[in-house]
Amino acid sequence: MEMLRRSSVFAAEVMEVFDRSPTDKELVSQAKALCRDYIHSRLNRTGIGWSKPEHQLSASGGMLGEVSSVLMWLGDELEYLRPNIYRNVARQLNITVASESVVSDAFLAVAAELFSTGITWGKVVSLYAVAGALAVDCVRHGHPAMVHTIVDCIGEFVRKSLVSWLKRRGGWADITKCVVNTDPSFRSHWLMSAAYACGHYLKAMVFYLLRDK
Repeated sequence: MEMLRRSSVFAAEVMEVFDRSPTDKELVSQAKALCRDYIHSRLNRTGIGWSKPEHQLSASGGMLGEVSSVLMWLGDELEYLRPNIYRNVARQLNITVASESVVSDAFLAVAAELFSTGITWGKVVSLYAVAGALAVDCVRHGHPAMVHTIVDCIGEFVRKSLVSWLKRRGGWADITKCVVNTDPSFRSHWLMSAAYACGHYLKAMVFYLLRDK
């Protein structure tokens, strides 16, 4: 699918910024590129026949490729810990995926609630897991164009809410420190905290969205 493809020039530009302090715009571009990679992996895992992007970050090497691989690996761990949270997200939110405004409003509302009590890498991973699950729902129901909407939502939320936090940590590469500790109980603890938080906010958003209907 064309929406999941990017030119070699763009991929090179995104990866090059890891050699210096990234700007706000670059952090947002990286967030969207990581989201495309994450969604592609989730679509492939569920057996949806999407062609491989020309420049899949997780297979491209370099720091951005490492970040993408770590993000997807942590997402796997999170989904394993609480599989029910990251499946059938559209149904959990009681929304239709045929409307771009409904999908974007619901996703951004969940993101805002998830980070309302602070920012952690666990919550960032959880947000990408929600994005991947929602994208699967959209494609399964015949609305693949919504993938682009979800990617744009990630970019918008990162620009408004996460850029300053990311800058203080030196950018997206900081997430790779999450896998330095090899103790599985340590990793499970903070991922489980993020999973419980996401489950709570998904339930809260059902009532919020129903109230507005």
